[in-house]
Amino acid sequence: MLHEVPPTAGLPLTWMDLTGIRREPDLDIALAAFLGVEAASITCSGTASLIVALEALKRRSRRRTVVIPAYTCPLVPLAVAHVGLSVSVCDVSAGRFDFDTEGLARACDADTLAVIPMHLGGVVANLEPVLEIAERAGACVLEDAAQALGATWHGRPVGTVGEIGCYSLSRGKGLTLYEGGFCVARDDELRAAIARTADELMPPRAGIEFLRIVQLIGYRLLYNPVGLFVAYGMPLRWALARGNLLRAVGDEPRSAIPLHRVSSWRRRIGAAALRRLPAAIEANASRGRLRAAKLREIPGIRVLDELPETTGTWPFLTVLADSSEVRDRVLARLWGNGLGVSRLFIHDLTRYQYLDKVVPRTAVPNARAVAEQSFTVSNSDYLSEEEFHRIREIIAHSVSDHRRATPS
Repeated sequence: MLHEVPPTAGLPLTWMDLTGIRREPDLDIALAAFLGVEAASITCSGTASLIVALEALKRRSRRRTVVIPAYTCPLVPLAVAHVGLSVSVCDVSAGRFDFDTEGLARACDADTLAVIPMHLGGVVANLEPVLEIAERAGACVLEDAAQALGATWHGRPVGTVGEIGCYSLSRGKGLTLYEGGFCVARDDELRAAIARTADELMPPRAGIEFLRIVQLIGYRLLYNPVGLFVAYGMPLRWALARGNLLRAVGDEPRSAIPLHRVSSWRRRIGAAALRRLPAAIEANASRGRLRAAKLREIPGIRVLDELPETTGTWPFLTVLADSSEVRDRVLARLWGNGLGVSRLFIHDLTRYQYLDKVVPRTAVPNARAVAEQSFTVSNSDYLSEEEFHRIREIIAHSVSDHRRATPS
């Protein structure tokens, strides 16, 4: 049977979204209202949002270093390098995506322009120490909320806590334009600078925008268990069969980062779909918390959870095994079998060869452990409870098989 569960709980589009029957405000106005901010600047991708925000900051300061966590999307350091800034990597805290606080304090100095905490997998970062350390250093806090639109920190939407927030509206995200993103800023002057920079860096480009429109229509047609078997599952299994793990998760090097204006038609589609996002996040959170609790019953298995006074978006569950051997046993049985089990990023940032000229080589043991021991389980509602039970049983068997095979 052709059936594929996506690796994330994306928000499917409806034909009504595409037809524009309902009169909607423009996407920038709708997103600003959703987040409770003055304005949002629409960009063509989450990476473009980072480029626009960093370029706007660069023009206002002589500082030239950006501190990022050592476990994150490889596109983040590429965005930093794109605008001519230097990357400083900081290790993460043990078993989480957050900055290691002591390491962050050492990394921030008089040349630090920005610190970028990551709300990966919809799990809200521990922002309090980041805000304190950045303030002492005189650096800007730029939240990367690419995977966390709708999450909250102490009752405030993530991305609105620091000086700048950057979001992604890529395929598979909670809200999608197939490819898209946006920035928000607290300060009026900085907000205006970001808007000017976006207009300057992203000219209209009819060819690539037409391609995005076609891809968005394809997303509407194929984002279902049958369509995903062809659009996602077959390329995934092709990459896994050839041992191309970077391609399997989308970590392959990019020859260029497209920068172009998003058409009004795609913006209207996003605004229409945004109406359904709060209900989708609530359903994902309820389902995700229950599934996480069931996985935590397995000895030696951890699931990243929400910190106190935060709410996540739960697109998938981030699972950490107590060893790389257990993780690899799980993936050997589940990755590529259609149940939405995957990996977030293949390496910590210091181990991607194509980042050698961008990311300094430094010891990041916690980030390396996260890369080697983690995997993800889809929280899509396309994953039935029966299928989730099968995943849980395979993970439990993988743990027990490893323990039997390992001398005590």
